[in-house]
Amino acid sequence: MHFQEMAAADCCKVFLDISTFGELYHIEGQEIPIVFDAEELKVRQNGQDLAVAESSTLFYARTQDLPPCRSPGQSLNVNGRECLIDDWKVDMGMATIVLRENIIG
Repeated sequence: MHFQEMAAADCCKVFLDISTFGELYHIEGQEIPIVFDAEELKVRQNGQDLAVAESSTLFYARTQDLPPCRSPGQSLNVNGRECLIDDWKVDMGMATIVLRENIIG
């Protein structure tokens, strides 16, 4: 087995395993395991706090579980909420997605 194959297997068996780190979320209506990373989000925001009316999320998921890659500014439905994509990167079959959601009243 090659390194990339072993890494992909580890993503499913350990990293995205819902009994370890993963959580099940509905992304565009499909239930998939994802992993949140609040610390990496803080690093990307340079330690800045968000505005009161804004929420941000960074999560990881397997690319094969997600819809096709989307550009910043496009929307993604997460658990029935429309969120705006700030960033969507793919590396070795894993997507890192940063979302923003405006909170209304």
